Amino acid sequence: MHESSLDYLRCVRCKNKLDLEKLKESSEIIEGFLFCKNCKLCSPIIQKLPILWNGFSAYLSSRTKLGGNLLLKSQNQKMKKFVKKSLSKVKKNVKDRSFAEEQWAQIYQNSKNSKFYSEIKNLIKNLPTSKLALEHGCSVGILSEFLSEHTDLVFGIDSSFTAINDAKKTKRKNIDFFVADSVFHPFGKQKFDLVLALNLLEIIEPAMLLRTISSQVNSGHVIISDPYDYERGQDSVKHPLNPIQLRQKLETFGFEIQNQNKKPSFVSWNLKKNPRTSINYKVDIIAAKKSRYD
Repeated sequence: MHESSLDYLRCVRCKNKLDLEKLKESSEIIEGFLFCKNCKLCSPIIQKLPILWNGFSAYLSSRTKLGGNLLLKSQNQKMKKFVKKSLSKVKKNVKDRSFAEEQWAQIYQNSKNSKFYSEIKNLIKNLPTSKLALEHGCSVGILSEFLSEHTDLVFGIDSSFTAINDAKKTKRKNIDFFVADSVFHPFGKQKFDLVLALNLLEIIEPAMLLRTISSQVNSGHVIISDPYDYERGQDSVKHPLNPIQLRQKLETFGFEIQNQNKKPSFVSWNLKKNPRTSINYKVDIIAAKKSRYD
């Protein structure tokens, strides 16, 4: 984590400013803690990555394998003790997401050349240069890194430590990544010039995500995409939106849909699971602008 990022971060629980305790640093904070004096929430920084969740044990509750790996990778004894104590509070027999998150991080790495990413990059290039941008669900950072070429400062967030760890390998200095939830995010009332939220509507309640994004943009742009793949069993969102409803919802939040995106699109997004298997989605992409203040 870049120490300068602290100026933008807030407690995910009470939105207060965070304090930093450094355990190990070089050009970045390698290991340490971000803590809130108001509500006492403590978030670890491990391998340069802050895990900004409403309770570290809650984050590990469905990632026990990851928790064990983080314990091994922790370098300072204080951090090891913190991770071990957090793991001791985790309930047993909860489905572990660690393996699935590792799999999907590799799938995204294998699929960097999909046409979908080229379409998003072209949209970004045609937008005004931004001072501050945010990507929700950034995964391994394919588009966050490209965005950093056209933006002064970029933040990327994702719930997958494995994916964010891959994203953090970028050599660009004007970008930082955090393990965080998009709805209960760590940016308080911070406003952004550009917000990306790509292919998230089937895993985050659409109305909640759109409300969050709208609150983060007073005057600027958003790029949203989705294949509307809502059939996910018990993990399905309760209130899905179709392409028309999505556009209408954005307009109610004060966004103007760009002319070329007013009709639903069907852009190919090919995800290579392995040499013999791939998933080919047809993704709808929307770029929109908000030019008024709420």
